[in-house]
Amino acid sequence: MSSFALTALLLSACAFVAGAVVPFQAASNGLLAKQIGHPLWATLISLFVSIIVLLPVLLMLKVPKPAFNIALFQQPVWMWLGGVAGVFYITAALILVPKIGATTFFIMVIAGQLVISTLIDYFGLFGVTKQYIPWGRIGGIGLVMSGVLCIQFFKQSP
Repeated sequence: MSSFALTALLLSACAFVAGAVVPFQAASNGLLAKQIGHPLWATLISLFVSIIVLLPVLLMLKVPKPAFNIALFQQPVWMWLGGVAGVFYITAALILVPKIGATTFFIMVIAGQLVISTLIDYFGLFGVTKQYIPWGRIGGIGLVMSGVLCIQFFKQSP
């Protein structure tokens, strides 16, 4: 196996693991919200724990501090939307996963990601290089959306 193929395999495995921890995060945050009484407090705690975990990693890896005046004040306003999206996503996950189940939630997340990321690529939004979207990709998204319908309409009640 070439080093390129091995690297691609390793990176794909890392992406798989990253995806595998997301349902755990949603379920544990949902339980946290239930235990403490409100989803927004659970979101805040989740983000605070993220900071506590991330700070030692930054220090251990000796990541240089950014120029905060440039990073915070000289960038387009839309760059702040990543934080807003993170709060929305975590809160939505911890509210919805206990109600609609992890599978339904995540298939809808994946469907939303595919549709919006395709539009971002096509229109070159947020600094992304514009990309032509071939019919095959549109067909693939259609297949995923068909999967969404199958998961929704063929689930059994407990």
